[in-house]
Amino acid sequence: MPRVVVDVMLKPEILDPQGQAVANALPRLGVSDVAAVRIGRRIEIEFTGEPDLDQAREIADKLLANPVIEDYTVRLAEADEIVDSRR
Repeated sequence: MPRVVVDVMLKPEILDPQGQAVANALPRLGVSDVAAVRIGRRIEIEFTGEPDLDQAREIADKLLANPVIEDYTVRLAEADEIVDSRR
């Protein structure tokens, strides 16, 4: 099925406490060359027919993201795009 991917991130001027917590924990894992971490969300929308990017943008704007504090991008998922689910 055709998929649209919506990536939602806090705007750069908004503090990201989750990202800061991860960045602060990295030195304990031996990682010292990371300057900052930002945490976001990835949402996949599957359409039954042709994907409608305008409709996906409307969904993102009204339901998936808070445009006051978050930015989002909407794109078609690549056919060979695989999400690594290693644990």
